[in-house]
Amino acid sequence: MLQTRSAKRTAAAAVKIATDMVKEGLISKDEALQRVEPAQVEQLLLPRFDQKEVDKARSAGRYLAKGLNASPGAATGRAVFDADRAVALKGQKQLVVLVRPETSPDDFHGMVAATGILTARGGSTSHAAVVARGLGLPCVAGVAALDIDLQKREMRVGGKVIKEGDAISIDGTTGEVFAGELPTIAANFREEKELIELLSWADKRRRLGVWVNADTPGECRLARELGAEGVGLARTEHMFREAERLPIVQDMILAGDTAGRKRALAKLLPFQQGDFNEMFEAMDGLPVVIRLIDPPLHEFLREYADINVEIAVAQATGRNGTELEKKVRIFRRLEQLHEDNPMLGLRGCRLLLVYPEILEMQIRAILGAAIDSAEKGIKAKPEIMMPLVGTMGELDRLAAQVTEVAQQVFKERGKRVEYKFGTMIEIPRACIIADQIATKTEFFSFGTNDLTQTVLGISRDDAQKSFLTRYVEEKIIPADPFQVLDRDGVGAMMRMAVERGRKTKPGLKIGICGEHAGEPSSVALCHELGLTYVSPSTYRVPVARLAAAQAALAGGAARDR
Repeated sequence: MLQTRSAKRTAAAAVKIATDMVKEGLISKDEALQRVEPAQVEQLLLPRFDQKEVDKARSAGRYLAKGLNASPGAATGRAVFDADRAVALKGQKQLVVLVRPETSPDDFHGMVAATGILTARGGSTSHAAVVARGLGLPCVAGVAALDIDLQKREMRVGGKVIKEGDAISIDGTTGEVFAGELPTIAANFREEKELIELLSWADKRRRLGVWVNADTPGECRLARELGAEGVGLARTEHMFREAERLPIVQDMILAGDTAGRKRALAKLLPFQQGDFNEMFEAMDGLPVVIRLIDPPLHEFLREYADINVEIAVAQATGRNGTELEKKVRIFRRLEQLHEDNPMLGLRGCRLLLVYPEILEMQIRAILGAAIDSAEKGIKAKPEIMMPLVGTMGELDRLAAQVTEVAQQVFKERGKRVEYKFGTMIEIPRACIIADQIATKTEFFSFGTNDLTQTVLGISRDDAQKSFLTRYVEEKIIPADPFQVLDRDGVGAMMRMAVERGRKTKPGLKIGICGEHAGEPSSVALCHELGLTYVSPSTYRVPVARLAAAQAALAGGAARDR
């Protein structure tokens, strides 16, 4: 042979060739596992455009722009420019693509209603990207060529104007955006027989468990179908943002005293307990790690951002009265809650310690749902996780409060259930005192998004909007640390936490939750560090199963599970 080239192949072809060659005795199962790229697995699980139709669209001049391929898959629908409109059109059984300069938690209900998300700003770990991957929605982010006018409900790109209601198509796998509709080819995991077989071989070779980040019962059921062995992160704050619940949450935040907060939380309790009932049923027999409320309170109050302007207008026009008085009270409360750096302020366990009534409501909801499940013959395995812990003083107080509320619930219900108590390791000090933290906890879970921010001293969203892309392009750093784990910095802190935690408690269960948990080289680092499991977003569960097997094979640690 004078020359050879690696044959280009589709994801489906790569999997079929590998499995067929095993059946024909040409290669071993271990070789087959190493011949398929984890990213190819993800492509097989999501809708995609027919390439012939894409080529036709290009020839017809319908190509608009290219951005970051933030969440894979293909979507087509009517362009809409606000979340409420997306919900309304979905109610009319129309497909929509939510278009925003960038998304925020206030857009969550519209993102759920959309078939895809398109933003002018943001990176791979922006709000739009992270939520889209969790929901299994295609997302193209950071399309700098987009000029979005929310007032006119239109966007301009490449000399073309797309008005609300016009059809657009986005490819989250390539980052491309097209005008008009493109036909999609749907994926069905149950029909991917060769992939299912390949992943069954991977399961026998990997040492890492593969769990999932899931916030809804539907995500839990899908994740189990895709091979998840537990929920590594259920974010309780996402359960607060539904339309009928958000006003209750806002009432709780704006209440001026403990009694007012407790009245609002009493209304919220049935909703939260109902969510956990459904999740425990979906994950019957498997562990569910539930993180108590984490974000700063201002994230639930975005609709009041311009209330000072409303007050000024009302006063200038002489519109006094009850409504104005209410707005003034809200404004004063917002001034009390204001923080210059909220992501480093009153959030996570700090919020729970300042407002212990929130912790009490959430523990009651979790354990109440576990007892409800037990009475129905469902085996609930709740694991309660405290976010942002950095001192033993915090952990001691939190552990005591959880125990106290748990005992109250068990006494009231006349029944006990087992639960685990653990913490998220997401700030450097927690890594340093991991040996102490392990004395009070039964598990650790690395939150590598915040750990990356605090180790590197950079704001994720600000960095990705300004200098981080340039850093990668100019090779100042090898990769975006919010996509690929920083081995020398964040990885070193993780290693310290693992070693110190297990020195105190040798059998300590340690996982990682977040997008790093579905990125192959990051999964390999988790294998090297001896973590118990990785917990990625739903559609990255099969990706993590294969990546974990490849990590085990590369380390010579393959063994039957």
